[in-house]
Amino acid sequence: MKRLEVPPAFGHSMLKHFGFEPSYINLNNGSYGSLPLPVLEACEQISREIESNPDRYMRSTYIPLLQVVRGRVAELLGADIDECVIVPNATHGVNTVLRNLSWGETDIVVGTAVTYAAIARTIQYISDIPPHPQQTTFVLNFPTTTHEILEQFRAHLKSIPRQDGRKVIAIIDAIVSVPGVLLPWEKMVKICKEEDVVSVIDAAHAIGQQVSIDLKVADPDFWISNCHKWLYAKRGCAVLYVPKRNQHLIKTTLPTSAYYVSPSDPPGGPEAPNFVNQFQWTGTLDLTPFLSVSHALDFRQWIGGEEKINAYCHGLALKGGRRLAEILSTRVMDEDGEFTANMVNVELPLHVGESQEVNNRIRGSLLSDWNICGQSYHHNGKWWIRCSAQIYNEMSDFEKLGEALVSICKAIEEDN
Repeated sequence: MKRLEVPPAFGHSMLKHFGFEPSYINLNNGSYGSLPLPVLEACEQISREIESNPDRYMRSTYIPLLQVVRGRVAELLGADIDECVIVPNATHGVNTVLRNLSWGETDIVVGTAVTYAAIARTIQYISDIPPHPQQTTFVLNFPTTTHEILEQFRAHLKSIPRQDGRKVIAIIDAIVSVPGVLLPWEKMVKICKEEDVVSVIDAAHAIGQQVSIDLKVADPDFWISNCHKWLYAKRGCAVLYVPKRNQHLIKTTLPTSAYYVSPSDPPGGPEAPNFVNQFQWTGTLDLTPFLSVSHALDFRQWIGGEEKINAYCHGLALKGGRRLAEILSTRVMDEDGEFTANMVNVELPLHVGESQEVNNRIRGSLLSDWNICGQSYHHNGKWWIRCSAQIYNEMSDFEKLGEALVSICKAIEEDN
């Protein structure tokens, strides 16, 4: 990318900066992200530099580059640099937190009915192993309102009996995967504080999609977000934010780093928790995704910055969702837009029960027959499609998806 080059307008003109097949329509950025070609080219250069002298790069070159990444991410999130470390993905980050906490048999882990599947299973695993902390589920069904979510969330936390020494840890999505909805997570964190509950924010979709995040103000206990989904970094990398007051709780990385500090270590060495140093090196891996974050941020600045990117994507999500609902003769889940960031959820004209077979048929047909992708799912008794609006999408993409879904849903209805 030539730095003096004028970036193209958002929409299909931007496709030249992405590596998609010419006929492919990607309305599913939320699942795996989309790597801009200038960032890919920078990654290829990083890989060549690593291979030119692996010893020098691994032992010294990458450390200041990683510090730059952490600093730039911290600035974007309103955090201190030494409160942010880079991990492979959000699931890894949430697991790092949950597997470090010291559990008791009376402790409670609070998930939700829409917790990401891998995190829900992590909660189950934590409950399955000694000392077997308990779990509860906060039921979240959409459509709903912010007022209802906050009132019901507080009521759920208050309903948990408190015993001496019992810890309550709540796993909260910033932006839910499915449905693709923005939760009032900052207000939920405030409720957690008021109810003496530890807040772990699974913000997998947040960075690059939710603007003006200020972690110092929101002040969650832990916060984790993928950089490879909406920020345009290479898969996979995520930021793990741990405020300094809680870093003593993160005793080890996953896997355990050579920089782990044991209580039995002789005096004179590093002091626990040695937080940043531990995450700086957890074993040999491809450092390219971690270092790609700086180049992703450069690309975002070049095309106009956070506000411009998200204004386009948010506006297209709202308009595209309404147009898709019109084509399908259904409705959008979030009619007034209070839960919509850059993903929109539209009801499908399907009247069959939930089954993996039906979901596989929708997704398979979209990709194999139409070369288009959105995320289909079943929620609250209905079938929905989640569409991600990105800078390379236009209204015609939603219209093409609508044409495909009309055909697919009609065939499924006829077969049932």
